Amino acid sequence: MSRYLYLVRHGEQQDAEYGLPDGPLSSRGVRQAKAIAERLGGVPFTGAWTSPLQRAQETARIMTERMPAIEPEPSALLMDCIPSGPTPDLPHAWEPFFGSVTPEEIEAGEAQMADAVADWLAPTREDRHDLLITHNFVIGWFVREVFGAASWRWLGVNQANCGLTIIRVRSAKPAVLVTHNDLGHLPPELRTGLAVEQPY
Repeated sequence: MSRYLYLVRHGEQQDAEYGLPDGPLSSRGVRQAKAIAERLGGVPFTGAWTSPLQRAQETARIMTERMPAIEPEPSALLMDCIPSGPTPDLPHAWEPFFGSVTPEEIEAGEAQMADAVADWLAPTREDRHDLLITHNFVIGWFVREVFGAASWRWLGVNQANCGLTIIRVRSAKPAVLVTHNDLGHLPPELRTGLAVEQPY
């Protein structure tokens, strides 16, 4: 039996460049959400879950308008978070990232992601297709988990707004990454949210 996780980062947030912690989608974010909905329209989803934050919930609403068979459920396990803190093997280049992060934020993020992995990377007794609409760091942590990489390795594993990552969880074998940050459904002008542009 296989469980497929379809991990989608929310659409572009309006005024995100001003440091706002949450908010509605920009007009470009709305177009991104419609594009990923069309891309996934034929998937027989078993269920859908979304971060409770506004930008993710709005993305979920736009997507499921085109997928009337599913109703997204909010889950605190998909909230934006800091999945882990600095470790002795953390490359020095990443150390400044943690300068303003509190120990409490790290502890909360570690607990959240431990529960998220236990819930969604566990094998099931039936074939499933689960849609998770969440955030960049959360998706990065799932990818890191699949590879069994060092705890800091979610850093630099980046997803575009409404990029698509698919993970297959199998009963008797390790989970595998099917695709990461697939942008085939987004024209170049809608490929936002990455540190390095991907126009092709």
